[in-house]
Amino acid sequence: MPDELTPARHAPRSLLVTGGAGFIGSNFVRHMLASDPSVRIVTLDALTYAGRLENLGSAMADPRHSFHRGDVCDAASVRELLRGHSIDTIVHFAAESHVDRSIVGPAPFVTTNLLGTFTLLEAARDVWADRPQTGARFHHVSTDEVFGSLGEHDAAFSEATPYAPSSPYSASKAGSDHLVRAYHHTYGLPVTGTNCSNNYGPCQHPEKFIPTVIRSCLAGRRIPVYGTGMNVRDWLYVEDHCRAVEQVIRSGALGQIYLVGARNEQRNLDIARLLCRLLAEALGQTAERYLELIELVMDRPGHDFRYAIDPSRIEREVGWRPREGFETGLRKTVEWYLANRAFLETPH
Repeated sequence: MPDELTPARHAPRSLLVTGGAGFIGSNFVRHMLASDPSVRIVTLDALTYAGRLENLGSAMADPRHSFHRGDVCDAASVRELLRGHSIDTIVHFAAESHVDRSIVGPAPFVTTNLLGTFTLLEAARDVWADRPQTGARFHHVSTDEVFGSLGEHDAAFSEATPYAPSSPYSASKAGSDHLVRAYHHTYGLPVTGTNCSNNYGPCQHPEKFIPTVIRSCLAGRRIPVYGTGMNVRDWLYVEDHCRAVEQVIRSGALGQIYLVGARNEQRNLDIARLLCRLLAEALGQTAERYLELIELVMDRPGHDFRYAIDPSRIEREVGWRPREGFETGLRKTVEWYLANRAFLETPH
């Protein structure tokens, strides 16, 4: 069995980024192209409701980047991309990720998140069969939701927290996490992984909480907040997350999963109120104009109360720390959506 704590430096040169036209994936593609002039990137995305080419922005004109529309469950296509582009690094963002959608229709979550991950792992195992561990990396991006819900005074999630998923979405991601670990232990596949807290920033899909609040304010419509609004999430600016993924790929221990968070717990109702104030400030309006739009609505089934991450391991072993404060990051996000209002419209 491979040692899960083996440190291994890796210099990515040819990357396959799955889900690279989605929110976090597209930010990662643009981040890598900007931070490392030596990399080449192939983006694989099915362009379902959550992916749009506009998210990739300047990357679409960069000669080091190519886009391939396809499904991670298409084994032949994945193998062809790995071989044809001499891929040495897979960064797996592709996932169905909206909890509400998983409650209404869980089947696509099982297909994409479980079968898609399995297909990628099998392709990597096949194509990289003769490649040394130090020459390749399979990085799996996951969520803190696999750990279930915390009480108000419970300790934050760590890498030792038992899995306890509460929704079809988090259960499917938990399954994919287990597959990735198993392929390292069973086959020696050189994997790393990150489980992150709630992300926010440019290009987030308009159905998510922060874009929904912004869109509702601009349209003068009610701002729906589930339950009492007291549910707590640990928020992470998307650029900070992209840096964490890059640093783990380059210097994380093989077989190790790292939790990525900013120690930034916020209640949903407080976020809605802060967004109202930031929008009012940016648009020269009174905050009350937007605050009065907030409406508490019926809670969703199985709504986890609190998520919180202890990022001590990634700070200690990889040297990553967030750079963006919550209010400054939220202000940047508001400014970006005001300058790019078309991204607040549902694309599909």
